Parts: sequence; C-alpha cells; structure tokens
Amino acid sequence: MTGRAMDPLPSPAVAAAAEAEADEEADPPATDPRTSQVTERRDLDPGRMQMPQGNPLLLSYTLQELLARDTVQVELIPEKKGLFLKHVEYEVSSQRFKSSVYRRYNDFVVFHEVLLHKFPYRMVPALPPKRVLGADREFIEGRRRALKRFINLVARHPPFSEDVLLKLFLSFSGSDVQHKLKEAAQGVGDEFTNCKLAARAKDFLPADIQTQFAMSRELIRNVYNSFYKLRDRAERIASRAIDNAADLLIFGKELSALGSDTTPLPSWAALHLSTWGSLKQALKGLSVEFALLADKAAQQVSGLLLHASLVPEHADLCERHEKGVLHKHQRALHKYGLMKRQMMSAAHSREPESVEQLESRIVEQENVIQTMELRNYFSLYCLHQETQLVHVYLPLTSHILGAFVNSQIQGHKEMSKVWNDLKPKLSCLFAGPHSVLTPPRSPQEDGVCPH
Repeated sequence: MTGRAMDPLPSPAVAAAAEAEADEEADPPATDPRTSQVTERRDLDPGRMQMPQGNPLLLSYTLQELLARDTVQVELIPEKKGLFLKHVEYEVSSQRFKSSVYRRYNDFVVFHEVLLHKFPYRMVPALPPKRVLGADREFIEGRRRALKRFINLVARHPPFSEDVLLKLFLSFSGSDVQHKLKEAAQGVGDEFTNCKLAARAKDFLPADIQTQFAMSRELIRNVYNSFYKLRDRAERIASRAIDNAADLLIFGKELSALGSDTTPLPSWAALHLSTWGSLKQALKGLSVEFALLADKAAQQVSGLLLHASLVPEHADLCERHEKGVLHKHQRALHKYGLMKRQMMSAAHSREPESVEQLESRIVEQENVIQTMELRNYFSLYCLHQETQLVHVYLPLTSHILGAFVNSQIQGHKEMSKVWNDLKPKLSCLFAGPHSVLTPPRSPQEDGVCPH
C-alpha cells in the first residue's frame, strides 16, 4: 500500500541522519541551509496540501526530502519559573523559520490537540506523559527527547509542515501561544472541509483498497511488535551500560580513598612504611584511569534506543478510522433505514403530515450519509498516504542499526585502549625495596582457559 517501490537509501545524507538519530534517540540531522531557504519560501496556507503531479494519492517524497524539511532543537532551560508551582520550560529552535521560542509542556499539549482536531485522519505523533509530582532529572531528560522527536516528526510531515498552526507554534514569541493556537483553529474546519480533493478521494483509491488496508495494517503491526522488542532490549543494554559506568566510577573513587588514607602505621609495621606509601600513591593515580573508564562506558549508552515513533501512531490511525468515521457512516445508514420504514408505515396509515415530515428528514439524512461516505473515502485516502510515510521512514531503521553497531565497535575500541594503557601502570604496585610480589600473569600466559 505504499503506492511505489522504495529505493535503497545508502546516501551519505541518510547515513548521517541515521547517526544523528542513533546518537540521541532519533535526533534530527543537520540540513542544508540552501534546502531550508527554499522550503521556507513556501506559502503557509492552512487549506493547501502540497501534491506531486499525477495521481495525488501517491507521495513522491524521499527520506532525504522529509528530513530536509526542518530541523528543530528542543533544549531544557535550567531556570524554573512560577511563583508557587515550578515548571520546566524548553527552548524550541527551528532551522526552517530561523526562530527560537520558549515553550512549556502544556503548550505542546494544546498544539497536539489542535492538530488532532484539524487533521483527524492523519498520524499525529503521541506526546510523552505528564508527571505532576516527583519528576526527577532522568524523567525530565527523557521527556525532552520525546518532545524533540514529536516536533521534528510534525515539522517534516507534508500536510502539517504547510499549516499555519506549525508556524505559530515554532515562531510566535508572545506570552499566550495556547490562546493563539486555539484562535487559529476555531472556525476553520478540519482537513476534509478545506482539501479541494476531499470530494474526489474515491476516484483516486484503488479498487481493492480494503484488502490493501488490511494487509498494510497487519504488516505494520508486525513491524511495530519487532521494534518494541528491539527497543526493550536496547533499553536493557543501556541500563547495564549505565550500571557498568557507575560501578567503574565507584571503583576508582574507592581506590582514590584508599590512596588518600592518612592513618599512621603502627611502629611494628614501620618496616613496610615506604612500600605502603608507594602503593597508596600508585592507587591514587589509578583512580584517574578508572574515572576515564567510567566516562567511556557512559558514552556507550548514547544511541541505543530505536526510532519507531510513527509505527504505533499508524495503529492508532487505523483504529480511529474504524471506530470513528466508518462507525459514524454505518450508524447514519442504520438511521436512514429506520426512517424509511417509518415513512412506509405512515403512508399505509394515510397520515400526510407525518409522511411529509419524514420525507424532509430522510432528505436531510441522505445528505448526512453522503457526507459521511465522502469522509469515509477521504479517511482511507489519508490512511493510504500515511502508510506510505511509514514506509518512507522504515529504511532509516537499517541505518540506525548500522550507526548503533559502529558506535559499539568504536566504544569497545576506546575501552580496550584505556584498559591496555592501564596495564603497564600496574607495575608500580609491585615495585619497592621490600616487595616480594610479582605482577600476575594473564590466563593465556599460564595456559589456563579464561573461563
């Protein structure tokens, strides 16, 4: 149901984007300023949807083109404002609009709500949850990353990126952006009422659209299940890496504490005073090496979480289609059938006024049914396009995995170098005039299996 075959995407631009995505849970890549300037000059018409030539159902966007639409940064502002209730504020910077504005989490919530209202048949990415009490640093940082993913997906979505709501959210610097967003959404109607192609959506749909819909839904559901499991494993790997980094840091601190101990030796141990002093000095020096190891281990945590934000939103969109417009269409048909039976009954009982009233209501209901039928086809039309978008983004996963593998290789190389640099420095622990110890031999040197 993609509408066209997907080309392989080994280009440097996509690979660089994947590395950036893997580096910070799908952070956007840097885009070409020339591309940004071209994109910026487009008119922002809330009723206009950019369409390629030919069949408007089929999207011709490549992954590179979507990623180049905009790059939005979301950074935490350290200061917390508010007299009684403290809140977190974010600096949101758009490369396309050359803007930088301050936003709160509730501003994102209102923006999400007006997008859902205006684009009920599109994939609006989900927001991270709100935690009122006990929001620790880890939660706040995780939410910042999730908000960054959300706004970049919206800024790169074809219809969303051409809508005035996005420009307002990314560039309005006034104090009440929530009121401005609600005001812009009022009285405009949703995408169905503004899109010129809405009434003709059925003409562009393939004859077996329902079969394609079912197949695509099953495929993307399977993809999502695999992504979810991969992300779960990645989170566990990241958690172990964090624990490993913390343990190495504590290990180094304990060596430092041992090397800094100033407790005097008793007289009967004075013979080993010089040996213990040299040993303490060596241990204190090794603590720096373990701090470096901890830092390297912590760096391996970055880039382990996969970018799969659009896939669950496709499932939500399918559910909205079935429980929303399709269900309303079926209810309207049922109501129409009841009215028809009532009119036949009134005609048999020879009640002219009742017949006339029912005929008028039936005409109104027929108009309702016609509108609901058009909405049903337009919903399928949008769903077809949103499925294409999911498939456009899917190849990014292979590049993210490649970037993840490369980061692990580089991380282990760096860790190995630090360990190898540490080994010669251990020799000072066995030096001294009264030392009878010799450095330990490696298992391979002793002919012993490492296990």
